[in-house]
Amino acid sequence: MKKNVLLPLVFVCLVLAGCQTTSMNQVMEASESQVAIRQIQTRAFDTTNRTKTLRTIIATLQDLGFVIDKADDELGTVSGTKLNGYSLRMTVTVRPRGKKQTLVRANATYNVTPVEDPQPYQQFFTALQKAMFLTAHEVD
Repeated sequence: MKKNVLLPLVFVCLVLAGCQTTSMNQVMEASESQVAIRQIQTRAFDTTNRTKTLRTIIATLQDLGFVIDKADDELGTVSGTKLNGYSLRMTVTVRPRGKKQTLVRANATYNVTPVEDPQPYQQFFTALQKAMFLTAHEVD
């Protein structure tokens, strides 16, 4: 009786051990992909005026068809939703980088899934870069 129970138990343990992948490989793959995504989501701008940067971000999101849900100058965040047959939500965070730059990071979600496609981020940052240039040169 013990052999009948022990043999299937050993077999199951061997099968499960064969299916295991190394945790280190999974961690390294996740870290590399997260770094690549963070690089797509982040840009540095040569300004230290956080309030003006946040206002420019709000205007840029609105120009791209987003409705601003929340803006917090104290935290340095702006969130907006674009409803165009789908639900794209973008949250943008502004923080200082050194003494002469501001770091802007955008994080987009489609419904509840994080967006890893670089296209929405490129579109946002291209528009933001143009707006930041015009703001810096006081062009309306």
